[in-house]
Amino acid sequence: MGHGHSHGPTAAEGTSAAGRHRWRLAVSFGLVLAFFVVELVAGLLSDSLALISDAGHMAADVVTLGAALVATRIATRKDTTGRRTFGSYRAEVFASGFAVLVMLGVSIYIAVEAIGRFGSPGEPASGVMLVVGAIGLVINLISIALLRAGASESLNVRGAYLEVLADSLGSVGVIAAALLVRFTGATWWDTGIALAIAAFVAVRAVMLGREVLAVLGQHAPADVEPREILEALEALGSVEDVHDLHVWQLTSGMNVATAHVVASPTGARDGVALREASDLLRTKFSIAHATLQVETGVENCEGADW
Repeated sequence: MGHGHSHGPTAAEGTSAAGRHRWRLAVSFGLVLAFFVVELVAGLLSDSLALISDAGHMAADVVTLGAALVATRIATRKDTTGRRTFGSYRAEVFASGFAVLVMLGVSIYIAVEAIGRFGSPGEPASGVMLVVGAIGLVINLISIALLRAGASESLNVRGAYLEVLADSLGSVGVIAAALLVRFTGATWWDTGIALAIAAFVAVRAVMLGREVLAVLGQHAPADVEPREILEALEALGSVEDVHDLHVWQLTSGMNVATAHVVASPTGARDGVALREASDLLRTKFSIAHATLQVETGVENCEGADW
């Protein structure tokens, strides 16, 4: 009975998808942090709930981007304990989960504050809202352009990207609220749009949260179908059967698999089955790390029963 393992380019380089886009996170973090301070002060001075809610969302951006940056740094640290056999790459997933909690907290705060303001006589300063909202939109669009490239590759970057994307819509909401308050004189527009921002943030948080739970629950990656892997491996001439297949995601861009492969008589010679199966997983299914136990038909497999 033999076994082997293979490493894709990602694992070999020791760099996760988020790590490759760390500089984008850093630039976006600096921009958003600077504007958050400006928007919070402006919101308090203008008494605009839409502006304050967007500043709260900006605060979530700051926390999310900061957590993403810290996670990418932790993920690249070498294990000195000998116990973290998979390294610290899961820190990026935990950062995404933290982003979900922050987004939900911000949306709840905005909703509670908005409901409490219905019927209040205060009138926000629409001019300040308009200027700050426009500046915020520009900052968010720059951050979106920076993070978009990594959002499709990394769950960690995607969490930050969705935060900034949601906040860009929040800036649009602030601009709309400013214009509506100015031209209609109805101050409830400020509160109503703040509620809409809160609802949008909550929906995006739930969607990202489902992705985080799928990774932590060791589900098969979204773009990988286990049945297709089984069929592709069994179609190899050097393989007779495949069982005990497990596929999961360590972090974004790092897919992992284990399997028992029953080699054909020709596949058992010179490690042909192991080599072909490893190459297939790496090239066709982007499995960064595959551990395969190669067996022959005459051996009894005593694998786990779960």
